[in-house]
Amino acid sequence: MSSGCCGPAAPAERSAQAVPIAQSAPATQSASAARTEPVAIAPELAHLPVVVIGAGPVGLAAAAHLATRGLDFVVLEAGSQVGASIAQWGHVRTFSPWKYDIDAAARRLLQAHGWSAPDEDWLPTGAELIEDYLAPLAAHPAIAPYLRLGAKVTGISRAGYDRLRTAGREQAPFLIRLADGGEIAARAIVDASGTWTTPNVLGASGLPAHGESEAAAYIDHALPDVLGTDREHYAGKHTLVVGAGHSAATTLLTLAALADEAPGTRVTWAIRAGSASRSYGGGAADALPARGALGTRLHALVESGRITLLTGFFTHTLTADGDTVTVISRDPSGQERKAVAERIVAATGYRPDHAIAAELRLDLDAILGSTRALAPLIDPNHHSCGTVPAHGADELAHPEAGYYAVGVKSYGRAPTFLMATGYEQVRSVVAAIAGDWQAARDVQLELPETGVCSANLAEAQEARVGLATGISGGLLATPLPLATVSATAGGGCCG
Repeated sequence: MSSGCCGPAAPAERSAQAVPIAQSAPATQSASAARTEPVAIAPELAHLPVVVIGAGPVGLAAAAHLATRGLDFVVLEAGSQVGASIAQWGHVRTFSPWKYDIDAAARRLLQAHGWSAPDEDWLPTGAELIEDYLAPLAAHPAIAPYLRLGAKVTGISRAGYDRLRTAGREQAPFLIRLADGGEIAARAIVDASGTWTTPNVLGASGLPAHGESEAAAYIDHALPDVLGTDREHYAGKHTLVVGAGHSAATTLLTLAALADEAPGTRVTWAIRAGSASRSYGGGAADALPARGALGTRLHALVESGRITLLTGFFTHTLTADGDTVTVISRDPSGQERKAVAERIVAATGYRPDHAIAAELRLDLDAILGSTRALAPLIDPNHHSCGTVPAHGADELAHPEAGYYAVGVKSYGRAPTFLMATGYEQVRSVVAAIAGDWQAARDVQLELPETGVCSANLAEAQEARVGLATGISGGLLATPLPLATVSATAGGGCCG
């Protein structure tokens, strides 16, 4: 497979023929109106590979679909292993069972190679997701030769074209620049780089809180291993958890379990909302029982006083002093309150980083940061994880023909992503790249109603997206701490 300057050579059995690439409609058109005729890739680009950025669940699913269709590809992963972001929360159990966590094309490849699927009703941990699914998929002979680890993407453009230049643009190959200075030419890009490395700040207004960087030594981001490798950071200490999503709930449950074992451990939970009812979720009404149990247990801990809940808390200023940090809340009216803790867990969500695509022509929704066509379909004011309609290449297309952001990154800040949604996205996108527009537009998706994923835009930053990091299938914990993640984990080389 050809990959420009630095990728593996093209396998002889794969043909180099022209393939159409999606063309997006003007931003003012509806998603259905955006279904324009595809633009055929220039013959001189047909020998170039499709580059997939990120080797998490959605990126490797894209690779499986590309391999199935016989298309040349390269997968670039910034981490030292596949599912590198998932490995950061490997101790956490998803609340999406295996039946929602495995892509159909990936399953077919693996089973043809002697792999046996895990129990479809089992809730895997992040570590199990890697060991039992992602690692075998990455090692499959249809994918392994085209996977590059430690390949961090720092920029994407068109060879010889900045964002301003138009004439002949679609005939120019994409240019992917790596951190080591290498460059790869591509005919299309599937960006599944996720959002794990770009967490939101603690500041309630979307800006860093005053003193946030100076207090960084006291702050951990979502899903620390409270009962395992990070135990010493929390045992016998007072921890403030900020955020209202599933990651916050998971951490709160594990901290409460730690408090039963380690005297002096105290837990305070701060949210901007006036009530924690959204965080408690659908309980027994949730179609994913483990996720419903997450909210039910959290509610009981708050009611019993084992977790102190601060509502209407708008983080504004952090001041570190010896072993403690003081957090000042300033609400929109200017009223101030304070909380003093020894550790802070910032479970305030994540946002996509579009910096690597700054020289591409992207059409992003001003609020969510998704494509403009996708935004109304995933708006958390109207949709939960389980009510997002099926969508694919048309809704994910940008004015830059051939570039698609998929997976949790495609949702911007919307906390409504599920891993199964990402699998249908890449099935459609790969079909579009292959020129099979009938398959690309036949988007179908069956999701469980979550009962707990609704959120308004003010709270969206506090919800954890997707597989867990891509979490939306849900993160739960193990035994008692029922810590869980959704099936939207992000993972990826640079997102």
